[in-house]
Amino acid sequence: MQLSYLGINVEKLDAQWNAILFDVLGLEARPREEGEPLQLRVDDRHHRISLYPTGENGTAYVGWEADTQAEFDRVLRGLREQGVACEEADARLCAERAVMRMVYFEGPDGVRTELAFGGVVDGQPFKPSRATSGFNTGEQGLGHILMASADPAATVQWYQDKLGFKVSDYIHWDEAKATFLHCNPRHHSLAIMNPCFGTGAGELNHLMLQARSIDDVGRGYDEVQRLGIPLALTLGKHTNDHMTSFYMMTPGGFAIEYGYGGRTIEDEEEWEVQFYNAPKLWGHNLGKAQD
Repeated sequence: MQLSYLGINVEKLDAQWNAILFDVLGLEARPREEGEPLQLRVDDRHHRISLYPTGENGTAYVGWEADTQAEFDRVLRGLREQGVACEEADARLCAERAVMRMVYFEGPDGVRTELAFGGVVDGQPFKPSRATSGFNTGEQGLGHILMASADPAATVQWYQDKLGFKVSDYIHWDEAKATFLHCNPRHHSLAIMNPCFGTGAGELNHLMLQARSIDDVGRGYDEVQRLGIPLALTLGKHTNDHMTSFYMMTPGGFAIEYGYGGRTIEDEEEWEVQFYNAPKLWGHNLGKAQD
């Protein structure tokens, strides 16, 4: 299982979005017509991120992908047996998501959640919009997301029971209480916390993209400062996944974390769940966006 793709509604696609997506992150935009979603590539997949210019900000959908057809069938069967109403996507919707098969359903806090199989690998190589070494995706998927929930404990249990996620660790700091979950070797693909720091129930707090080189992150940080992009958190290193990263505030009201060096969970038997009282080892100070 992996975080396969993400759909975000945005008020508008403006110069600030372009600076973050292309000047800092180096994503590749697929060709589009006026009014169509902006589909963004981060690797050999057709696309993994879609921005919809709807006139308002919010999460459109979160897409999780099974590694095999057998896993897709097993998870889908389990969802239906547990009373989750799953709708089969038609050919048009599967083409828009660039997957072989997909079902969608309502997840915790009303978030549209999708289960897919067979993400399209594009015939053309990924062409970053600035010189980078690319992103750490593959079996680990797009990256990770942190979302707030009205009932975090119930939401964590939902992902464990319905999609088979496992707890990586916990961090409680200031007003936040966060649980980190994994579904592949990435330390966490999903984190759930109580509503805080301006993030309401069902809202996206941040998306993390992991670079293949610390130099990509460093040069991206230089670009953020050169372009005056608001920082949510300055450069720093996390306690739990050991990611060295910084957080940019987007016009969509959520942050994008750009990082390198996150540790992985290779052996479930050997992994020890920890409880931390701080999210950072160093850095990650509040940026201009929250002064």
